[in-house]
Amino acid sequence: METALILEEIRSCRLCEAHLPLGANPVVRASQQARLMVIGQAPGTKVHKTSVPWNDPSGDRLREWLGVDRETFYDHTRIAIMPMGFCYPGKGKSGDLPPRKECAPTWHQRLLASMPNIKLTLLIGQYAQAYYLQDRRSLTQRVQHWQDYLPEYLVLPHPSPRNNLWLRKHPWFEEEVIPALKSKVLEILEPQAKL
Repeated sequence: METALILEEIRSCRLCEAHLPLGANPVVRASQQARLMVIGQAPGTKVHKTSVPWNDPSGDRLREWLGVDRETFYDHTRIAIMPMGFCYPGKGKSGDLPPRKECAPTWHQRLLASMPNIKLTLLIGQYAQAYYLQDRRSLTQRVQHWQDYLPEYLVLPHPSPRNNLWLRKHPWFEEEVIPALKSKVLEILEPQAKL
């Protein structure tokens, strides 16, 4: 099935609307031409209001990590963005609730199957990593051993300001992983720039 048709279906999904405090507003961007896939957690309130993924301080940091500007990041023909949960899940005791469990099994494989040009998938945060990798490592162990998941996946901690302590405790991440990430992203996106 064509990517555009699947996106239409996703955007009209109301599967778990009864559990969503702000109602359903599936946020996703993709194209059959996209070469890089970003899989994160779920939209926050700002993203829910604007329908623009990663439109918050976490997104600013993520774009910095990738070495891309907003224009490149939001060019769906280059970068696809698909969260584990497409809608804002609500507030929990210490931040947002986990992504709803219905989204990934219902939509991810269908959408991914329609995008044959994906060269690398970024798994951002514990939920995406647990779903796709299904290993027993902690997030820190996965990020330390990021090369084990290549060439299909590159694992990252969530770029949220809530993770500033994690980043301070693990300086090797910004010293070693970020330069490699920027290089891979450039390598993947650059051929499209020349077309």
